[in-house]
Amino acid sequence: MAVLFDPPSWAFSANIYEVNLRQYTPEGTIRAFMDHLPRLADMGVQVLWLMPVTPIAVEGRKGTLGSYYASKAFRALNPEFGTLDDFRALVDKVHELGMKLIIDWVANHTGLDHEWTRTNPDFYLCDAAGNFTEKNGWDDVIDLDYTNPALEEEMIACMEWWLQSFKIDGFRCDMAHLVPLSFWQKARTRLDARQQHFWLAECEEVRYHDVFDVTYTWEWMHASERFAKQQASMQDLWELLYKLDHRFPPVAMRAYFTTNHDENSWNGTEYEKFGGLALPLAVFSATWNGMPLLYSGQEMPNIKRLKFFDKDEIEWNERPALHEFYKKLFHLRAVHSALRAGDTNVYTQRIPTSHPLQVFCFVRENQGARVLIMLNFSASTVSFSLNTEIASGQFTELFGNNEVVLESNTSITLPPYGYYVFHQ
Repeated sequence: MAVLFDPPSWAFSANIYEVNLRQYTPEGTIRAFMDHLPRLADMGVQVLWLMPVTPIAVEGRKGTLGSYYASKAFRALNPEFGTLDDFRALVDKVHELGMKLIIDWVANHTGLDHEWTRTNPDFYLCDAAGNFTEKNGWDDVIDLDYTNPALEEEMIACMEWWLQSFKIDGFRCDMAHLVPLSFWQKARTRLDARQQHFWLAECEEVRYHDVFDVTYTWEWMHASERFAKQQASMQDLWELLYKLDHRFPPVAMRAYFTTNHDENSWNGTEYEKFGGLALPLAVFSATWNGMPLLYSGQEMPNIKRLKFFDKDEIEWNERPALHEFYKKLFHLRAVHSALRAGDTNVYTQRIPTSHPLQVFCFVRENQGARVLIMLNFSASTVSFSLNTEIASGQFTELFGNNEVVLESNTSITLPPYGYYVFHQ
């Protein structure tokens, strides 16, 4: 496998924050969401990913508002969110605050009454009877036909419209593996010809790293959930990480997460799925070799499932309780060379401890600069020692900001589901 495109230079130390505009504010508009931008910038968010912003189909609509992912037109803004001038103002403000903005791109299918069903019916797959069809069991959308070169050209033109008209920074591509890789290669070649953009794929197929900078880690999320439910062991987790490390090329960046719009709505909040493990896994996501992905409200923390097809706003506190938690993690990730993702100079190693069934411990190192992460994956207080010299030295603990000297025989105590991040 050959990686054909280089990520933007800022991506190696970045994080991603998924924005659910519909549920973010009582108004559910771009202008109302913009009031949150200074807070998000202060928290250290670097890439804002907006769920699809195009108009939503009416025919076959689910619930009262329908699915973001059933588009009615690709070169238009959902009027529920505001105007195109509002969107332009949003992008400008995001850039002014030093952040990036990407939009969700749904290339595999459209809503049942998308404008192309009238103007370009040959863009769609049809069944034996000549009716539009869909292959994945989603009854509010219909599939596009990528054997049609004219569809490819028009889809790329629509993507280019958003890049050129509003200066967005890239795309999160929905169900990217359902669209032929050859299309994505053509699209990125064309769209990155004048300016480099950021490409995130909802996909776990290795070969899609030919095009995409970052892919998903559903496999890890499901394995850690099984662990939380006592259906998998600590060794299972380590073996999976070893397998992923050898399956993907060293420069491939993977997005680690505990929830997103699908998980929250359909499978439960991170606290339903992980219980006390939610925060240690958040630390893992921000420090392992990958890119952390945060969903709207996790910083609060949000403890309710948000409805997918209806209005169900996030109930914000005046000051989200986990703001400083994520701010510390995101800042360290942004500035520490050992936390860069997809960097072949960074060495990641498991650290054995005297309590291997409870303590998840690893070190990341880049040319002598180290970050040592200790996570208690159990509901009990654990005292342990490190069984290696690689973790020895003088460190600063991220959350307590206290300096410590660690040696192989140093006794360390973590409270239930506790975590330490030592850096130097």
